Amino acid sequence: MQINVAQLLKQAAGASRSYKIDATLSFEELAEYHVQGEVELIRTEKGILVRGVFSGKSSLMCSRCLTFFDYPLTFKIEEEFFPSIDVISGIPLPLADDSTAFTVDEHHVLDLSEAIRQYGLLAVPMKPLCRPDCAGLCPQCGANLNQGACHCVPGSQKSAWSELEKLNSIRKSR
Repeated sequence: MQINVAQLLKQAAGASRSYKIDATLSFEELAEYHVQGEVELIRTEKGILVRGVFSGKSSLMCSRCLTFFDYPLTFKIEEEFFPSIDVISGIPLPLADDSTAFTVDEHHVLDLSEAIRQYGLLAVPMKPLCRPDCAGLCPQCGANLNQGACHCVPGSQKSAWSELEKLNSIRKSR
C-alpha cells in the first residue's frame, strides 16, 4: 500500500488528499487479510499526518478449541510520516529522534503496510474465540466439544493436583 506523496510534500501545511484503500495484505502474525478503508493524508510542518479507518477480516485460531475462524477487524490509524529526503533540493533530512517513527522513503513514497500491520495487531483480541460460548477441548481426550460430547467416562479423569494431594495426606497421617 504505497502512495507517492511528492506533490503533497511540495504544498503548504494543511493541504490534504484522500484515498480509498482496498488491498490484501500478508503478514506473519495475521496471516493474509483483506483490508478496506479510506485514508486522509494531511501535510504538516514536518511531514504528513495519516488518518484512516480500516476494516477487514483475518483468520485467527480460537484460544479454546484451536480451530481457525474469520475474525472481523476494525481499527483507526493516526500517525505522522516524516520525509527522509527534501522534495525540492534532494538533500537528506535528519530523521526524527524517535526510532519507531514512520518515514517517507527517498522516492517520496509513503508505505502504509507497516502502520496497518501494527494497528491491525492491536485490534486482535489477546484470546480470540470462535464464538462467545465456545466449549473448547476435552482435557482428557482432546475432542472438540463444539462438535459434540466426547466419549470419556465422567470422573475417570485424574486430577492435576492428585500427586500433591497424596503427599499432603501422607504428611497429615504422621
